[in-house]
Amino acid sequence: MREQKIVESTHSVAEIGGWLWALQDARRRTNEEIAKLSEAMIDWQPDHGDSTIGSVLYHIALIEADWLYDEVLGLDAYPEPAASLLPYPHRTKQGLLTPVLGQDLVQHCARLEQVRELLLATFNHMDLADFRRVRELAAYAVTPEWVLHHLCQHEAEHRSQIGSLRIAFERAHGIIPE
Repeated sequence: MREQKIVESTHSVAEIGGWLWALQDARRRTNEEIAKLSEAMIDWQPDHGDSTIGSVLYHIALIEADWLYDEVLGLDAYPEPAASLLPYPHRTKQGLLTPVLGQDLVQHCARLEQVRELLLATFNHMDLADFRRVRELAAYAVTPEWVLHHLCQHEAEHRSQIGSLRIAFERAHGIIPE
């Protein structure tokens, strides 16, 4: 039987630990969806013009890094190794996710994991005052606490998109799920 409960985090501040646990749980669920994918699905372009699964996976990592470095840390550019992991822009001139093609599932998963490690390294050294300190940006004000909330939602929304793309691929190729 699967247990549905929140477990204690290793973070010394419970409020931060709870959000880090939620973020890791969102990734666990994303990884469950990723486990259902085949390599053929990664760069498949659906007829309705949606993004590829690979592009969505890249986008998840990019947005996580963007919120970490821009909003939380206030940096103008990604430091290494994030800059090398994320060389492509967020969107095309038409507002679509940048197509990221020719990378296999192992590469996409490694990028997701490496970006997550960078985020955890920052938050694992954060105290509660900094976690709740408002960052004033040009368009809005944000706290690191809200950033984790947003990243949980963002990942869940795109996990659903990945599942929909997987199902569309299966239907387009006559695959009957087990």
